[in-house]
Amino acid sequence: MVEPIVRNKDEIVRIKTHIQGFDEKMQGGIPRGHITLIAGSAGTMKSSLSFNILYHEALLNNRVGLYLSLEQSYSSIINHVINMDYDLTKINLVVVRELSQLPQEVEKVNASKKGSLIIVDIGCVRKEIKDVRVDENRSWLNVLKNVVKKIKEQSRLDLFVLDSMSALHTLSKFKNPRIEIFYVFEFLRDLNITSFVLTETPLDGSKIGDFDEDFLSDGIIYIRLTSYRRKQIREISVLKMRTTSCDHDTYSLEFKGGNFVAAYGGQNPLM
Repeated sequence: MVEPIVRNKDEIVRIKTHIQGFDEKMQGGIPRGHITLIAGSAGTMKSSLSFNILYHEALLNNRVGLYLSLEQSYSSIINHVINMDYDLTKINLVVVRELSQLPQEVEKVNASKKGSLIIVDIGCVRKEIKDVRVDENRSWLNVLKNVVKKIKEQSRLDLFVLDSMSALHTLSKFKNPRIEIFYVFEFLRDLNITSFVLTETPLDGSKIGDFDEDFLSDGIIYIRLTSYRRKQIREISVLKMRTTSCDHDTYSLEFKGGNFVAAYGGQNPLM
């Protein structure tokens, strides 16, 4: 789908990250319909941050988000966010345990007056691949695309998180990774949804993405761990964001009081 041309910048609809002190640094948020990489090493809270976006958009703006995990089971995800004090009773949480039940689960989304967050986990994706009995490497990508497409066709899907591109690399073993990933990104753009793709980076931050994801994406939010005294501090920055005037400074990323907060731009955090 071709991105519509706006008459002025105020017509650009933006999706908030719901990180206090961060959205203000990029004109209020991420342009709707963009594909944004959330990149960082292990332990940088990439999954938590992306869940935070879907949760608050469902809670505050009545949107429908899909979280598709290739790394964690749905129970692991739910237990983790409950431990972080997210109140899941305030939104319509739908868990897809069997892809054969997808139409019935989507009906719950359409019937709800609340915003919805749909979780599809690796377990039911594995089962689907086993059941179709075709080349497993190709099946991973095909099944994932079919799940997202069906939910979009049958509901008002607004937001999508793929957790993670790094896992998809490992599972799919693309023969021509740069070409295949290009078509994955084009597939998401054609669906006209706002997408967040998580990707693992080395601890030293020497690269972001293995196969041109950084060039193909519309935006990159980078989270890193920095040693400060005897602690590891999370820091966040916007490396790029198309159609957006950004502050590219580095901010400390903290989770406190049930909210993500970006603070102390350009400085070591106060301890």
